[in-house]
Amino acid sequence: MTQPKVPITRLNKFFAEDDFKLDIKMGREWLEGDMNFTLVLYKIDRQKTNNDDVYGEALKGGIQFLPPIEFKGLVKIEAPSNSDYGATKLEQLEPGNLTVSVYQDYLDDLEIDIEFGDYIGYYETETRVRYYSVVNDGRVFTDNKHTYGGYKRFYRTIVATYVSENEFRGI
Repeated sequence: MTQPKVPITRLNKFFAEDDFKLDIKMGREWLEGDMNFTLVLYKIDRQKTNNDDVYGEALKGGIQFLPPIEFKGLVKIEAPSNSDYGATKLEQLEPGNLTVSVYQDYLDDLEIDIEFGDYIGYYETETRVRYYSVVNDGRVFTDNKHTYGGYKRFYRTIVATYVSENEFRGI
């Protein structure tokens, strides 16, 4: 049984569907046209990936990917952190997390969904791509930050952590 569609009218006096669509259109024009941060999504093909029968983990060489897809999003890269690994005083400077804000209707238009474990490539320079693994796919976005004045949700915040070239180098 499908849920009946109930229109959201809580802000109609000052902010209705037409206003919402106009603001999203202008925001997308700014983000996708003016800012132009290009990223590449390497989506795991969860149907073709070979998994271990006991733990469900991918077997060596078993992860399969769908064709890469370019998409636009607002990029924020956190400052690098210096990690200390115990008594041996082994320290390693790790790049900071990648945070991508993207309009949900843009993802819908591209017919893609970013999920936990997928990889994202970000062009740091014209010749260098840094790869990240999605650790928060931003699926829960009904909070005030991701809704337009509590009217409707409209964008997702994806958080990804740096992966070394030993883990992933693109396809």
